[in-house]
Amino acid sequence: MQTISPITEQLIDLALSEDLACGDFTTDAIFGAAHVSNGYLIAKAPLVICGTDIFEFVIRKIESRTLGCFQPVTITFLVEDGQSVECGTRLAEFSGATQVLLKAERTALNLLQHLSGVATQTRKIVDLLGPNIRLTNTRKTLPGLRELQHYAVRCGGGHSHRFNLGAGVMIKDNHIAAAGSIAKAVKKCRDFAPHTLRIEVEVTNMDEVRQAVEAGADIIMLDNMAHDEMVEACQFIGDRALVEISGNITLEKAEHIRDIPVYCASCGALTHSVHAADISMRFGS
Repeated sequence: MQTISPITEQLIDLALSEDLACGDFTTDAIFGAAHVSNGYLIAKAPLVICGTDIFEFVIRKIESRTLGCFQPVTITFLVEDGQSVECGTRLAEFSGATQVLLKAERTALNLLQHLSGVATQTRKIVDLLGPNIRLTNTRKTLPGLRELQHYAVRCGGGHSHRFNLGAGVMIKDNHIAAAGSIAKAVKKCRDFAPHTLRIEVEVTNMDEVRQAVEAGADIIMLDNMAHDEMVEACQFIGDRALVEISGNITLEKAEHIRDIPVYCASCGALTHSVHAADISMRFGS
């Protein structure tokens, strides 16, 4: 199992405290500490698996909170993060204390299903965009889950955008409105930011594209622009800046933008509104 970061460990502790704040009367009433069960995880739809180490870590956390004599859980994953599987694929097999398994089940599955959902959606869009455009996430992540969601995007074949506000300079519409112009915003950022940080400017029309190029932006984001206008913008920008496109990057739209010569496409929906993958935890053989 890979090392779990302090941020992720805090998130898991919070999730378990939320679910077990008053204990688990059902499980404790039916099963003693010595009761043992075995079972498996199964994919109920095609998916890209992600979060195997997180699933196991939740179980270890419950074990550390469990009193009395019990048999530690053994879990063997039959697939690896980033692997595509078909409906009906057995993902893992496990055996151990029933109390531990039942108390860990919901939290462990919630994380596994969500991360696999992110990875699955990412893989679908990556395949449609083709090899010449990299797909990136955005900062539109669920609070506390950013680290895990970025990991899930990478498992799906995507890439990370800036991880937080300090990981890059991105001048957006409100920065421009408050600063007075693209040129003023870019100059202030160039004077203030470390030389190691690239400066990206969000634009919505050709006039703003020209302003961003003239201001010396390193990256220009074409936000919610029409297809033909994006092609025109790329021709104008040339090799003077990297070009990113953003806004409504959906499965339906992805294959229609693969011909545009841009560096990357960013998609907030990968993390803020993805459907959880359909995975079940079943007891028995």
